[in-house]
Amino acid sequence: MYLPKGYETSTKKYPVIYMHDAQNLFDAKTSFAGEWNVDEKLDSLHAQVIVVGIENGGEKRLEELTPYKNEKYGGGNADKYLEFIVNTLKPEIDKKYRTKPNAKNTTIMGSSLGGLTSFYATLKYPEVFGKAGVFSPSFWINRKEINDFMANSKKNKSKIYFLCGDSEGDDDDMVNDLNHMETLLNTNRCYCLHLNKKVIVKGGHHNEKLWKDGFDDAIIWLGY
Repeated sequence: MYLPKGYETSTKKYPVIYMHDAQNLFDAKTSFAGEWNVDEKLDSLHAQVIVVGIENGGEKRLEELTPYKNEKYGGGNADKYLEFIVNTLKPEIDKKYRTKPNAKNTTIMGSSLGGLTSFYATLKYPEVFGKAGVFSPSFWINRKEINDFMANSKKNKSKIYFLCGDSEGDDDDMVNDLNHMETLLNTNRCYCLHLNKKVIVKGGHHNEKLWKDGFDDAIIWLGY
């Protein structure tokens, strides 16, 4: 967990960001391929926000962070994972810490499969997650299902920051998927509301460096 500077001496309440893959957020020793430096970055921004990192289950990560089963890779248990966050973890955090528990002050954020599930969470639980950081989302693994779910969803009111690199993988699937999802969002709600931002990094690859480097701007745009 990350508590903002001054938390211990303050009586104010704070917004909360729930982030996937906690192993990669704060400590290089536990990270898969380098940390995001979340604590240092938030300190430097003087961000007034609590961050709750949720560790992935290692070999169970694909199960946890895919909303639908993929014919080749399996998975599809993100509903259970999100139910845990919404019904068990968040109530406990709101009880133990001084939080602003409403959707406007609750963000979900992640990369790759975590980006996919963060976006899905805004559709599944719009009353819980009012903001999302969606980095390099693996829409490809559930492309048809997530597109259909988005196309048939009620008006999405969440503020969403999209990030990807233009050199992720061997083709343009990541960029194309992100552009298509942006189109669906702009059909679902008026683009004039400026509720989503898309950043495509030239030369950016599917790795921790891309996500770490993009974290500051995402946090600022999301209002922290």
